[in-house]
Amino acid sequence: MFRKLIAAAIAATALTVSAMAPAAAAGEKLRLAITDLQGLEELQRDFGSFEAKLGEVTGYDIEFFPVPSRTAAAEALKAKKVDFVLTGPAEYVVIRKRTQAYPVVSFGRPDYFGAIIVIADSGITSPQQLKGKKVAFSDIGSTSGHLAPMQLLADYGVDPRNDIEAIHTSRNIMHEALKRGDVAAIGYNYRSWVSGARDKDKSLEPGAYRVIARGPDLPNDILVAGAHVDPAIADHMRKTIVANSKELIAAITSAEENDKYIGMQFIGNVKDEDYAYVRAAYATIGYPQYSDFVGN
Repeated sequence: MFRKLIAAAIAATALTVSAMAPAAAAGEKLRLAITDLQGLEELQRDFGSFEAKLGEVTGYDIEFFPVPSRTAAAEALKAKKVDFVLTGPAEYVVIRKRTQAYPVVSFGRPDYFGAIIVIADSGITSPQQLKGKKVAFSDIGSTSGHLAPMQLLADYGVDPRNDIEAIHTSRNIMHEALKRGDVAAIGYNYRSWVSGARDKDKSLEPGAYRVIARGPDLPNDILVAGAHVDPAIADHMRKTIVANSKELIAAITSAEENDKYIGMQFIGNVKDEDYAYVRAAYATIGYPQYSDFVGN
């Protein structure tokens, strides 16, 4: 009986140890940067709850590392000053190229794709009819407001660098320009346009617009680990995030600024190859090496 009790105790101890997080160096913090937020105040406002919950479920001491730009995030990864970075698809492919950071988990967002939108009674029913016309896009370098809709035009045989006159502006201004007829179409993130400009603008009904092209669902925002991070630590982060997705998503969406993540799901089976469409878009807009942050 005594031997059986000892064996059971040893087995229980082994199970407990196997469930523990792989150890970082003694006293070491795991530093997390987010590329579209500048300053610790913004990080705490938008992702403070996520940081706290992530530390709780993983067992790691997570600490924000503010970066002033996407370039600074890449340099911090190369210098091993930051361990994990949450970034967008367009930023990821450049960061990967510069640092060999690797995917941990992605933030799957519903209806995250680029679209080409026109006024329904404009007579324009296909992307080919936009040749020689003005088309508005959002910020240069935006995944869903610039790269994706330009690649979408290319998918339909329209060269966005030569066949149209591209204009970059804010989403509200582009929407008004479309209504006034200043531009023939807008290229933007479909869900953001629907929940933002279209549904908040009561001057026209939704049926007054026509989507003449819809792109594939885009690769997601992604949490990456620096090349220096032990894969066992990254794997533990991945598995723990997926296992505790409900709590972590609630922490993210508790901040009003993170409305774009409502309805999201963590995707643990994320691979570098998933970002091929973004790389194709970089080539389409004239950056085939995708080693520079466009618009930076």
